[in-house]
Amino acid sequence: MFSLKCHCFCARTIVFLGFFLTSSVFAESAIVWQGSWQQGGLLLGRIKPSHNISYAGEQIKTTVDGRFLFGLGRDAQGPSNFIVSSPSGTVLEAQYPVAEREYQIQHVEGVPQQTVKPPAEQLQRIRSDSALVGNARREVTASTDFLKGFIKPLEGPKTGVYGSQRFYNGVPKSPHYGVDYAAPTGSRVVAPAAGIVRLAHRDLFYSGGTLIIDHGHGLSSSFLHLSDILVSEGSRVERGDAIALVGATGRATGPHLDWRMNWRNVRVDPELVLEALPAQ
Repeated sequence: MFSLKCHCFCARTIVFLGFFLTSSVFAESAIVWQGSWQQGGLLLGRIKPSHNISYAGEQIKTTVDGRFLFGLGRDAQGPSNFIVSSPSGTVLEAQYPVAEREYQIQHVEGVPQQTVKPPAEQLQRIRSDSALVGNARREVTASTDFLKGFIKPLEGPKTGVYGSQRFYNGVPKSPHYGVDYAAPTGSRVVAPAAGIVRLAHRDLFYSGGTLIIDHGHGLSSSFLHLSDILVSEGSRVERGDAIALVGATGRATGPHLDWRMNWRNVRVDPELVLEALPAQ
C-alpha cells in the first residue's frame, strides 16, 4: 500500500502521491500533483488516462492524457478526498491535508460611498451584474490553454493580496479575492495565458470595466476596474496579448488592476497559480 508522501507547505511547487485505502492497488493508479496544498491553491493533477476521478461525488474533467485541475478556496478545510476508478472497477481513495493560511486585514478609505452601502435603486443592477459574471464562468470547456502556463498581467507595486479582510470606509466587507497591482490609468494589461473572452463589460457596479477570460477546464481570469477593454466577447487571445487598460472604475480609490482567478466556482489565489503553472 502506498503512503502519502508529504512535503512542507511552502510557496514553491510541491508534489504528492496518492495513497490507496482499498485492498486491490496498482502503482500505475497513483495521483501525481503539481501545486501547493494550501488554502487558495490551484493544483494540476494527473492520473492514468483510462481512469476517472471524482471529488465530493462529482466527476472532474480530465485531458486525454489524464491531467486535471483542482482548486482550494480561501477557507478550504482538509482533508480533501478523491475517488479514482479504473476501467476494471478498481477503486482508489486518496486524502490530502490542506494547510491553513493567515490573512491580512486591510482598511481602504476614500471609496465611493454608494459602492459601500448601495442605494436600493441599484440592487437590481447588482444582481444583474452578478448573473452576467456567473454565466461567463459557468462553462467548463475541454480547452487546455492553462497547460502552457501563466505570467503576470501587469508589472507594478502590489497593493492588495488574496484573502485579506477588507474594511471600506470603516465598514467590514467580504474578503478580497484578487491581487491588486497599482499602475497609472491607461497602463497596458496583457493576457496571463491564452483563452477565450467570455465577458467584456465596461461598467459593472462594483468592478467597473470588467473582462473575463476562459483558460479551459473551468479555470478563468477576471480583470477589474479597467478604463478600456481592447478585446471583444468570443475572441481568442494568446498569452502576452494586450487585452485592456488600467483604470479606477467601480469600487476603487485610484488606478490599479485587480486580477482574480476562479476554478469553476472556487476563488483561487492568482499568485499560487503563477507558482503552480508557470509559463512554459
